[in-house]
Amino acid sequence: MRLGGEARYVIEVEEFEDVRNAYAFAKEHGVATYVLGGGSNVIGRDEGFDGAILVNKLRGFEDLGEGRFKGYGGEIFDDFIEFTVERGYSGMEAMSAVPGTLGAAPVQNVGAYGQEMSGVLESVEAYGTQEDGVVNFTTDKMKLGYRQSIFNYGADAGRYFIISVTVKLKKDELKPPFYTSLQQYVEDHHVTDFSPASIRRMVMDIRAYKLPDPRQEASAGSFFKNVYLKPEEVAEMEAKGVPVWPGGKVPAGWLIENAGLKGKEFFGFKVSDKAALILINESAKSYADLAKARQAIADAVREKFGLSLEQEPVEISSN
Repeated sequence: MRLGGEARYVIEVEEFEDVRNAYAFAKEHGVATYVLGGGSNVIGRDEGFDGAILVNKLRGFEDLGEGRFKGYGGEIFDDFIEFTVERGYSGMEAMSAVPGTLGAAPVQNVGAYGQEMSGVLESVEAYGTQEDGVVNFTTDKMKLGYRQSIFNYGADAGRYFIISVTVKLKKDELKPPFYTSLQQYVEDHHVTDFSPASIRRMVMDIRAYKLPDPRQEASAGSFFKNVYLKPEEVAEMEAKGVPVWPGGKVPAGWLIENAGLKGKEFFGFKVSDKAALILINESAKSYADLAKARQAIADAVREKFGLSLEQEPVEISSN
């Protein structure tokens, strides 16, 4: 979002030995730590961070055989997906072109177009600050939920540095009907090839058209989480014409667009005219502007539909 002040320290972790050294440095100087991947889903506050940002630069990935793939935390997420798709494996192709690093993917249980990390994760290798050593997590130990995991939610949040991620994929194909925008693409282009490589190409086309590249435009991608209804709320929302997907999920982008906010600007932030879930910093200079824009959008949705929106990008704060 091109916001936020400076960090007191920034440490790039390029080798495994650097992980322990980085935490030792922070402890010696009496400062907090924050682990950062690509930063595409992170927002800084104006006061900056009076601590040490640990940037995950661990690189490399490998084919372990039988559909198992391992990659290190600092690898580009999309490069890892490309590596698996080139070998004909399905499970991550719909997440193609999601920005960020592989190590960040399990943290928020990243998902797109019907696929989620929780569906393919086998294990995560991480450095634990309390253990002062490596901890191995199997899927059942990660407490994976909608955009959350043991790494970012609960008592253990923030105390792990992800070293590597191992996934288990299949020689398979996705079957229609697909996620709405992907299904529309298939119909518009009369696509009949649903191989991992074909799905990857389609998703990359859709994202290139609808979503800003965070390297070119000041955006943190999807800014609001989808809303999950309680069972007793479903009928009421459907009566209002609100689309409710399996599990009680309501697309936040639909709510924003149908509240009449698509293309509108609030305090220097523009709601994308291509995808209402995207917020772009056009001219804002402070976190305070973002807070006011966020509130204005949430208030409009609440007034129209009676539903509350929650921010998806995480924030770096010294508090």
